Amino acid sequence: MLSFFKDYKKFAIGFFFLSAIIIYIIYIILNVEKPLPIYQPNNVETTLVDSTIQHVKKYHKIADFSLTNQNGKTVTQDNYANKIYVADFFFTTCQTICPIMTDNMKNIQKEIINDEEVMLLSHSVTPTIDSVQQLKKYGINKGVNDAKWNLVTGDKKQIYELARKSYLAVKADGNGDQFDMIHTENFMLIDKKRQIRGFYDGTDSEAISQLLEDIKKLKRMEK
Repeated sequence: MLSFFKDYKKFAIGFFFLSAIIIYIIYIILNVEKPLPIYQPNNVETTLVDSTIQHVKKYHKIADFSLTNQNGKTVTQDNYANKIYVADFFFTTCQTICPIMTDNMKNIQKEIINDEEVMLLSHSVTPTIDSVQQLKKYGINKGVNDAKWNLVTGDKKQIYELARKSYLAVKADGNGDQFDMIHTENFMLIDKKRQIRGFYDGTDSEAISQLLEDIKKLKRMEK
């Protein structure tokens, strides 16, 4: 009988330690930070994606670009090399969602103003209207910090293709010029490898809060 209790005691102690290890492993697994998704053309709403790339399932990246910012300077992918950035599409004469989007982008600017890893990039979908002078005036009125946030204009075809084939962010108009665009409220989070890591409603304060949290997460992931 005494031998039985000794054996039972050993079993109980062993079971206790095994259970503790299992519980610890489960705790670690449940608390491991899940990585942000990498968006591909085939898992984004089809109306936002050019038909020529809707089949693409991997290796999607933002294409090279050359545009002009509010200071008349050329902005390319090199200005965003090794940077995390938030991109959107807007136009300065928009009176509906654009003012809200711009205000929220300004809120993001405030949060990342001293963070050298993060920048902002806003593309005009009416580049023939949004000249350098118009963008400069708009930027001053909206509190744009030129060191953190580029408002860009340029060739309409290039902006259209960036929007539809790179950022997967606008809808084709289909009622006039083949490069007419209907921009959305989407903000896109782009990582240092030029991959899309998130879409956020630029008019929703809760979505902006999530975007800011995801920027922090992305920075932790990329260290």
